[in-house]
Amino acid sequence: MQDLDNLSFDAQHIWHPYSSVKHPGQIHEVVSAQGVHLTLSDGRKIIDGMSSWWSAIHGYNHPELNHAAKNQIDDMAHVMFGGLTHPPAVELARKLIDITAEPLQYVFFADSGSVAVEVAIKMAIQYWFAQGQTQKQKILTLRNGYHGDTFGAMSVSDPENGMHNLFEQVLAKQIFAPAPTCLRDEDWQDDDIAEFKTLIETHQHELAAVILEPLVQGAGGMRVYCPEYLRQVRQLCDQHNVLLILDEIATGFGRTGTLFAYEQADICPDILCLGKALTGGYMTLAATLCNDKVAKGISADNDGVLMHGPTFMANPLACKVASASIDVLLASDWQNKVKRIEQKLLTELADYQADPLVKEVRVKGAIGIIELHDMIWEQMTWLPKFIVDQGVWIRPFKNLIYIMPPYIIQSDELSQLTSAMGKILVELNNRNS
Repeated sequence: MQDLDNLSFDAQHIWHPYSSVKHPGQIHEVVSAQGVHLTLSDGRKIIDGMSSWWSAIHGYNHPELNHAAKNQIDDMAHVMFGGLTHPPAVELARKLIDITAEPLQYVFFADSGSVAVEVAIKMAIQYWFAQGQTQKQKILTLRNGYHGDTFGAMSVSDPENGMHNLFEQVLAKQIFAPAPTCLRDEDWQDDDIAEFKTLIETHQHELAAVILEPLVQGAGGMRVYCPEYLRQVRQLCDQHNVLLILDEIATGFGRTGTLFAYEQADICPDILCLGKALTGGYMTLAATLCNDKVAKGISADNDGVLMHGPTFMANPLACKVASASIDVLLASDWQNKVKRIEQKLLTELADYQADPLVKEVRVKGAIGIIELHDMIWEQMTWLPKFIVDQGVWIRPFKNLIYIMPPYIIQSDELSQLTSAMGKILVELNNRNS
């Protein structure tokens, strides 16, 4: 094979997320990371506004997480979880049960957020099979939702605005309610839940579960909605004998201002999906938690086994780092850090609302979003270089410019990110004029 530098080899041989090998787009090579900074191969340091797809909440190269990983690898990096267990898995399961709602007493470890969603859907369907209600196999979900890239997860992601409409003919057909529109509880009206209510009443005989992302819809549109919607959904699920799955893969571990977003509605799901920030961005790991009703309901079947078992399930190295990440989070002043980020985002993004290109500015916890009227990312080949030239890393998609920075970000670093978002708008206006 010809002797190519890393970037040239990458461009010719490596497939990146949501990219074309024919027109791969510009890639920047990262050689190290520290705190909120990524160091590029050309020596530049840029501020990461994405937390590596929302996972690196403590920043990079954290000494306590490094220590946990180095210590664990001397004992064992991996051992199968079929028929075996190990201290890191038990330790992490204890912590997850302690920090989530009291009814969630059972933990199934998986190796990615998408797989956690697959497991949740399997749990729901198997539960009803075990109860003899084999007709309950459908999932009710929301427009503008996103739950992952595997087939079950794709089936409950938005079929039109999402990334998976190419697979429409081969995906399981699920039932979609309109995306929530109420932003604040004080503005709640019964009409906000009316169509969802009609759908769950009409299809209750065939519904295994409702799945949604609480308070913030992620890659399906970065939309924010009010806690009252969650309360209403929980009530309707109970009323119509449907399980509730909450996907907190993006919102969990403090991102919206509470440890888990469902806490702001004072509800509890039957099944909870966690991932992304679970290991502080160090390794891939996810978890699906469920209550006693679901776990023992599945086990009531003659076979009684949950039909899933990833090879790297409960990887000891990942579990150890995840436990350390939870300890770091709980020992920190994370609530005030997220609150300070939220207040600064509200202040510094507000002026962009007046820009003619901007449809809406939204902020929730440590999430700042600028939604444009029109698509930008696909047509703007100049944009990745322009962003890095501002000394930051932001990855817009579709018509959204957004940031989800690490909680440790300093005020001046956050201002550099929000300023860069504004410079993107200025450049877009200049190029459109």
